[in-house]
Amino acid sequence: MREVRIQFKNLLVGLIIGLLLGLWFGVNIGKGRSLIANPFAKQSFSEKVKHKVGESVERIGKEIRGTNK
Repeated sequence: MREVRIQFKNLLVGLIIGLLLGLWFGVNIGKGRSLIANPFAKQSFSEKVKHKVGESVERIGKEIRGTNK
């Protein structure tokens, strides 16, 4: 009975740690940042503009070359 309780406790701790890491990585992936970046850090307006302009330039370049299919 004691072994089952220890296994359940280890499973529960593993699930909580996995959930927290999954949320951390998921938020960073959703925001287009590296996996280990701070998901709570505010991105400055200039960084947002640079990121969007860079994406637009890449997309326009692909469309000009005709590789966006």
